[in-house]
Amino acid sequence: MIISTTLLIKVLVSIAIVVSLSIIAEKVSPKVSGILSGYPLGAAVALFFYGLEVSAEFASETAIYTLLGLIASQVFVYVYYQVSLRVTKFNPLVSSFASIVAFLLVAFIFSKLDLSKYTILLSTLLSVIIFIFLFRKLPDVKIKTKVKLSFNVIFIRAILATLIIVSITSLPEVLGTKWAGFFSGFPITLFPLILIIHIKHQKEHVHTIIKNFPKGLGALILYTISVYTLYPVLDIYIGTIVSFVIATMYLLLVLNLKKKI
Repeated sequence: MIISTTLLIKVLVSIAIVVSLSIIAEKVSPKVSGILSGYPLGAAVALFFYGLEVSAEFASETAIYTLLGLIASQVFVYVYYQVSLRVTKFNPLVSSFASIVAFLLVAFIFSKLDLSKYTILLSTLLSVIIFIFLFRKLPDVKIKTKVKLSFNVIFIRAILATLIIVSITSLPEVLGTKWAGFFSGFPITLFPLILIIHIKHQKEHVHTIIKNFPKGLGALILYTISVYTLYPVLDIYIGTIVSFVIATMYLLLVLNLKKKI
């Protein structure tokens, strides 16, 4: 019952976020939507229920592997970007397949390595710097064609998000504890968002979202570090609240700086 409740909450929250981010991308800008994609939502739900179902200590340790999952997520979006530049037919489908394979490959490599917690943290921070650098020359392209947000549009987006979310969140149960951490870092809200924008608009709009994703990822890194530090000390409820406050402060700071630049 707890597992089904976990999945239901994760799906409902993720659908709400994916649909909201797609609307923000269309009504505000893909840049803002990309930054907000780094907010800890799917990972937060996963880590919270790990703590609720198993223990706070288990969730804390899983958070370490979530950081490695964030590196794999950045490889995911980079591969999506590179493939989408080169493929002419079935672009979203081929780009998605290549990105998922890349994520799994990076996660598999990490699963075979014995890395210290400090090495994992430094590697994750370094990866953000690297990918911000790699995406630095991409232009921020706004969506000029506005989509009428009918019930059918929102419903289709929700179905697409649900299919992806259910598929991704089912895998860790089969693959084990370490992979649960990796998949906590999977871009569970970003991936459906990318597909929605790619199918409905142009790849340049997707590239804008991808470009800004690493910049917002600092919120998720801070959240994960906070969970690792606070869950064993505080209970999971207070630890989650404090972690969200820290992540939100970071994201507000980034958005504020973006307005001034």
